[in-house]
Amino acid sequence: MISFAEDITLGEVLDLPEIANEVILNLSEQLMSLHKRICWYEERLKLVAKEDARVRLLRTIPGVGAVTASAIIASIGDGHQFRNGREFAAWLSLTPANKSSGGKEKLGRITKMGDQYLRQLLVVGMTSLVRQTRSHPERASKWLTSLLERKRARVATVAMANKTARIVWAVLTRNEPYSPRAAV
Repeated sequence: MISFAEDITLGEVLDLPEIANEVILNLSEQLMSLHKRICWYEERLKLVAKEDARVRLLRTIPGVGAVTASAIIASIGDGHQFRNGREFAAWLSLTPANKSSGGKEKLGRITKMGDQYLRQLLVVGMTSLVRQTRSHPERASKWLTSLLERKRARVATVAMANKTARIVWAVLTRNEPYSPRAAV
């Protein structure tokens, strides 16, 4: 889409009425301007992320990048308002709804009632990990590989986001970088 807008702003004219070409040129210029601003903010965010020790700690977790780490820090700070990682994951609505009755335990889907933005960022990061796992299974964690053998990719992605939220809480509250051996 950006390359199309770039071509239009550089003078490419489509086989359309003049008014349509003017509208497309105007929209393309707006899109290019927004793209430049987004790139500027991304670079600025990366610079700020390098300066914040907590963001650097969170970026040691696989699937957590500068945007996700910065958003988590902006939302929860050091994470001490949560008693444990499960409480943080539940706050994000990454834990299944409990629909137990009559002594029979039944867990449902995630409720999606928590912080939607942070939940989406974690799920997108874990989607990336799932894709990497499929293309390079030798690099992936054994836990994720075995989970993907048993569950659909989307279910595994949300389960991984749940686990990552717990790891995020542990990293923040202990003020230590992520260590795969400690998290297993």
